Amino acid sequence: MTTLLWIIAMILVLGALAYLRVSLLTATITAAVVMTAGWTLDVVGPISWIIFLVVALPLNISAFRQNVISRPLMKVYRGIMPEMSSTEKEAIEAGTTWWEADLFAGNPNWKKLHNYPVARLSADEQAFLDGPVEEVCRMVNQHQVSHQLADLPADVWQYLKDNGFFAMIIKKKYGGLEYSAYAQSRVLQKLAGLSSELASTVGVPNSLGPGELLQHYGTPEQQNHYLPRLAKGLEVPCFALTSPEAGSDAGSIPDFGIVCKGQWEGEEVLGMKLTWNKRYITLAPVATVLGLAFKLRDPEHLLGDKEELGITCALIPTDMEGVETGRRHFPLNCMFQNGPTHGNEVFVPLSFIIGGPKMAGQGWRMLVECLSVGRGITLPSNSAGGVKTAALATGAYARIRRQFKLPIGKLEGIEEPMARIGGNAYLMDAVTTLTTTGIDLGEKPSVISAIVKYHLTDRMQKCVIDAMDIHGGKGVCLGPNNYLGRGYQAAPIAITVEGANILTRSMIIYGQGAIRCHPYVLAEMESAFDTESGQGLANFDAAIFGHIGFATSNFIRSFWLGLTSSRFSNAPYSDKTKRYYQQMNRFSANLALLSDLAMAILGGNLKRKERISARLGDLLSQLYLASATLKRYEDEGRQADDLPLVQWAVEDALYKLQASLDDLLDNFPMGLGGALRVVMFPFGRPLKRPSDVLDHKVAKIMQTPCESRDRLGKGQFWTNSEHNAVGIQEQTLLDIIASEPLHDKVCKASGKRLPFMWLDKVAAEGKALGVLSDDEVNLLERAEIGRMKSINVDDFDPAELRPEVVSTTSQERAA
Repeated sequence: MTTLLWIIAMILVLGALAYLRVSLLTATITAAVVMTAGWTLDVVGPISWIIFLVVALPLNISAFRQNVISRPLMKVYRGIMPEMSSTEKEAIEAGTTWWEADLFAGNPNWKKLHNYPVARLSADEQAFLDGPVEEVCRMVNQHQVSHQLADLPADVWQYLKDNGFFAMIIKKKYGGLEYSAYAQSRVLQKLAGLSSELASTVGVPNSLGPGELLQHYGTPEQQNHYLPRLAKGLEVPCFALTSPEAGSDAGSIPDFGIVCKGQWEGEEVLGMKLTWNKRYITLAPVATVLGLAFKLRDPEHLLGDKEELGITCALIPTDMEGVETGRRHFPLNCMFQNGPTHGNEVFVPLSFIIGGPKMAGQGWRMLVECLSVGRGITLPSNSAGGVKTAALATGAYARIRRQFKLPIGKLEGIEEPMARIGGNAYLMDAVTTLTTTGIDLGEKPSVISAIVKYHLTDRMQKCVIDAMDIHGGKGVCLGPNNYLGRGYQAAPIAITVEGANILTRSMIIYGQGAIRCHPYVLAEMESAFDTESGQGLANFDAAIFGHIGFATSNFIRSFWLGLTSSRFSNAPYSDKTKRYYQQMNRFSANLALLSDLAMAILGGNLKRKERISARLGDLLSQLYLASATLKRYEDEGRQADDLPLVQWAVEDALYKLQASLDDLLDNFPMGLGGALRVVMFPFGRPLKRPSDVLDHKVAKIMQTPCESRDRLGKGQFWTNSEHNAVGIQEQTLLDIIASEPLHDKVCKASGKRLPFMWLDKVAAEGKALGVLSDDEVNLLERAEIGRMKSINVDDFDPAELRPEVVSTTSQERAA
């Protein structure tokens, strides 16, 4: 019995050491203490000590371990993992890791998450949202933009230029606004809730474009010339990256430049002849300065020994001879300026390279770094803003619109999609806030930007479909009072651009995340192929043994957290969110363990097993979305009334995570899924999708004016103005709710149950019966006008459906 107890004690001690991730030396000393206790109890004999010392001493003597164990392992490693290409290496090194690395590490530090600063707007940023942003929203008639002009009106273009909308990222010393990433996100959310054209037009110059690249890499001469002009709206920028042959695979662009001598302003200078064929370039039809990505070649070695210099970025004035712009694409009836640009052997000086000749061939790194920031702001913010507006507009419509003598929002069939819209609106706003917080802290989160681009555009599309289903014919019939149809049409655009979603999910999120976020893999890869520093073996030894300990820990953590349903793991709060933190601890350990096993089994082939990679990426992504939601709840003061929104969002994210994990185990290499399922889900899958009761609570918040509803739609354009159908409907919602007791009063006085329609007639009857005041009569009459405006759809004379033929060109309207 003593021997059995000692064996159990040793197993528990070793398991606890692995769970706690102590160092190898600490583990060895602790194990030696347990061995000594066994010796004292006459359980451990000399043979056991010899075995212990034979294993323990070599592992703790670094010189022996490196030459006898690590050196052969390094040779095997080189055979399994191919050396990174220069393009892959630049992409990996370009960004930074942040909170996602904690989630990947199997043991999230929740205190660290909640200690990140609360995102806030400065006084200037808030004034900009309340002033110019509010005003430009008032100016835009979306039906006019999308159907009549096929463009923003000229006065809107001028207002955007005059008020610095294209200069939010430009520093104040150049005349820009120099707003935080969080402020940019709030601006785009507000614009996107009204018009995707407006949001796209403002978003692109403040994302991947000349302004961003110039500030980071431009020469002083380039910065002093272009940045003040961009800030004043004297230049309209665009950036041309995508080619017909290279979309998501941007590194394969065929556009090229040849270093050569040529004539420039009457003198022979060293320059380059550029040939390009680009498409899908936002603002290209109206741009005055073109950022251009191409591959630069130096066949005559005018710059050095290298012939293929690599991807390079340059600034090209669009009024130069040979530069072709002006034609437009027609992306799903969404009328933002987007089109092709071409050039054939256009000669420009080397000084046109962003950063000057020394930056020749450095374009890929520049693009990846800037894209990781812009991709984390623009499309996610546009998606969040669209869904936030759709959430409140759908809630208002569902409360106003009646069928079967009830507001349709009280029907359970309607509550289900409504809850998806409301829960996602809360989550998406939380995710954009956390992501922009990281950017404002100086991070360049390439992994996070891929996560939020994919998941927020995907959730946006699904939410718009849900909203269309609820609105029925109201959403289908286009016109001035339709606030959904154009967004529904435009949703696939966000899915497609800045890295198609299929590619982003199956390759980018985990492809970068596995290397960047893992605490040891990148160090292993770099040290294994390090043949110059003399430290390759030592660094590989440290990384590989750290990795072994890390994997062991995650196996123990996965087993223990699965066995106990993670009930004893760390959580920062003991309220209703406690179990969410604990389940995320469990899934984080699962992700870390499965990543190590997948990389060990598949090696370099993992990036070709895209469905395995995609599901691993789903685990990381949903953990990030859920943690952002919990961070928002904390930052907003843990408002108890918001708890249904928090619960729905987190439970939905974790249920989706569990589904991806389940699929991953069903398809895990070498048939290991069954054994791993016993470790991770010993008692079956623990989570369920959000309940019907929770759906009901979320749908009720969306239909009921309250502080939770206000927070859900915070910052959007709710003004009751001429062209804002959503703002008009918001006022109608208040009027309808205020009218209900008046309707009941008239019904009681008349002795009959009147239908809740023709409220003007109800008002007249109430006045005749003497039970309504003049103000109450006016309220019912106003409510009826609003009710009919809300539920009616637009109709037209057939001639009106022909788009207006405008004599001026789009360039002239934007000039």
